[in-house]
Amino acid sequence: MVEITAVLDRSRAKKAGLRAGDILLSINGREINDVLDYRFYLAEREIVICVSREGKTLEFKIKKKEYDDIGLDFETPLMDKKHSCENKCVFCFIDQLPRGLRKSLYFKDDDSRLSFLHGNYVTLTNLSDRDIDRIIEMHISPVNVSVHTTNPELRVKMMKNKRAGEVLRYLDRLAAAGIGLCCQIVLCKGLNDGEELERTMRDLERLYPAMQSTSIVPAGLTKFRDGLYPLESFSAEECTEVIRQVNAFGDRCFEKYGTRLFYPADELYIKAGLALPEDSFYEDYAQIENGVGMITELRTEVFGELEYLDEYTDGFSGERSVSVATGYASYEYICELCREIERRVSGLSVTVYPIKNNFFGEQITVSGLLTGKDMEEQLRGRELGDCLLIPSATLRAEGDIFLDDMSPEELSRALGVEIRAVESQGDDFIRAVLGV
Repeated sequence: MVEITAVLDRSRAKKAGLRAGDILLSINGREINDVLDYRFYLAEREIVICVSREGKTLEFKIKKKEYDDIGLDFETPLMDKKHSCENKCVFCFIDQLPRGLRKSLYFKDDDSRLSFLHGNYVTLTNLSDRDIDRIIEMHISPVNVSVHTTNPELRVKMMKNKRAGEVLRYLDRLAAAGIGLCCQIVLCKGLNDGEELERTMRDLERLYPAMQSTSIVPAGLTKFRDGLYPLESFSAEECTEVIRQVNAFGDRCFEKYGTRLFYPADELYIKAGLALPEDSFYEDYAQIENGVGMITELRTEVFGELEYLDEYTDGFSGERSVSVATGYASYEYICELCREIERRVSGLSVTVYPIKNNFFGEQITVSGLLTGKDMEEQLRGRELGDCLLIPSATLRAEGDIFLDDMSPEELSRALGVEIRAVESQGDDFIRAVLGV
């Protein structure tokens, strides 16, 4: 049962007589508990909506096109509260946050609905057989799963949840029902690497074709790990070995299935000092949100768009000096792109600054975890030109605030320069550099 908070003007729901404050009970006789129920049962062309109003049960019939919305709003997008994580993973990044940040950053979600709606990864530990039945009935696909290991005992140890091992059977159920699986392995030195990683890849390969892709990402370790499980970073040599192991397995998969299935994160190549693979290696970039192929895709897009440079320079003023802030992991690659754009555009000057992550610790080198304070401290007094470009990933989804609660406007005032957040896409990068 969910309360309707608003009914849009001139909508089908408004015309039918539904009101804000009505309690939504069912659609076509099926109980509605959250957004998945609502969207699934709303898809029919003819629906009967049952609501409770002032103690009375009322029914409203609506005819519409298949999948059309009817104009109802609810208190939250999920229509109830997010499901929080019940694990205590030894590598959890949220457990490594310092105190004093905004409250929302400390919330750990583990919600299968967010997996479907926004691509979030879930561990399966707070799902029941009934939840799996619903996913299969609604054919919610793909489901993004944080697997980490297929060794039941080791999974319990790493996630500190007694259900962590037993719920691995859900992978088989989902695969047998044709539900796609996109998986993630957060690799922890001395725990799920080496032979355990080989076992996990073998077990996941068995689920092909339902298992569509798996990323292998090293655990991110901040300087705030006092009292937590003792984890160590992978050395350059160890990163090289992980890449060799994963790619050897991926090569065999490619020979059998025409797809690699398993992909090391960009961070492993950078730490190993190895060149990133070419564009074709990543196929359809299925794991890009996990930092797999992100730099290669940006490089490919930028060089591709530069073939049409005249379309961008039409709005170029003729003289421009711009600066770019980035993490150490992507610094050399961003420099390469900026030098190439600079070489092709007369009157353009670009300076790229690598920002050390003092906030989380020097081991965190990705751009997405940079803070406003670190950028302010390290760029103050530097030549920043007409505009400072920052990665949009440093800001929350609304684009209004960094992880440390500084706003882009505050950073702009502190440095005395215009700030522009840039998406990780070739055309947006070129436009931002040129100021068009």
